[in-house]
Amino acid sequence: MKELSVNHLIGIKHINKNDIDLIFETADHFKEVINRPIKKVPSLRDITIANIFFENSTRTKLSFELAQKRLSADVISFSAAQSSVKKGETLIDTVNNILSMKVDMVVMRHSSPGAAHFLSKNVNASIVNAGDGAHEHPTQALLDSYTIREKLGDVAGKKVVIVGDVLHSRVALSNIFALQLQGAEVKVCGPKTLMPKYIESLGVKVEPNLRKALEWADVANMLRVQNERLDVNYFPSTREYAQQYGVTKELLDSLNKEVVIMHPGPINRGVEITSDVADSQQSVILNQVENGVAVRMAVIYLLASKIKQ
Repeated sequence: MKELSVNHLIGIKHINKNDIDLIFETADHFKEVINRPIKKVPSLRDITIANIFFENSTRTKLSFELAQKRLSADVISFSAAQSSVKKGETLIDTVNNILSMKVDMVVMRHSSPGAAHFLSKNVNASIVNAGDGAHEHPTQALLDSYTIREKLGDVAGKKVVIVGDVLHSRVALSNIFALQLQGAEVKVCGPKTLMPKYIESLGVKVEPNLRKALEWADVANMLRVQNERLDVNYFPSTREYAQQYGVTKELLDSLNKEVVIMHPGPINRGVEITSDVADSQQSVILNQVENGVAVRMAVIYLLASKIKQ
């Protein structure tokens, strides 16, 4: 049986093209499973997984829990807001206490970049990074690529523009790595204040004009403006941002081609995209959510099969 080259999923930076292909092949199988009347397989009956979220999450947390339950794993979920972390307990102590209850895998979201990597070096369990600050969010990038592959047949050779708050986005960084690994071309578009200083060193071009970016692209991945991470004003007002960088139905209809619209969620309707774009035929936002479960099932299953060895 083919296996992953890694024991943890910390970031796309740590995996290779073969790993991505294997995850997608496995996800194809699980996508068929979750569309059956009985949506469960007994693959991970003997595996216990802890979901540890130090930051708010709806989609990612639900998606991981559903993926784990569809694989018949035992799941414990932990939200830092109601935990001893509030009493000053350190990250390693928190996780080691959970591991002493005999947990095999930890899915973690944390506000500090590098938290998942740090954990993988210090605790004896398989770690899946569900987002570490503004660093990486590997499963989101995998499900985005999987959705492009499903919609357009292949990721290689496709042109993808990532629009919006690239500076604070873990989704953008993971997507850039994943898309380049698979041979796609990537551009970023957004206010200059929300572009990382060294973005071009990643082999990514910056296109300041949204219309030009969309005329170039096959796929537009619209990022949310991360109000909770904006410590100073990066642009004058939300209204002005929406006028310059929001995608409307009129804008899409005025292009002489069809661009696939993606969004990692949660959507600020009327800011990054208008409601009629979010609900249009060109949008694959709900496909992304469905594929998220299949891709996370694949990741968990493949990492668990390495634990079992």
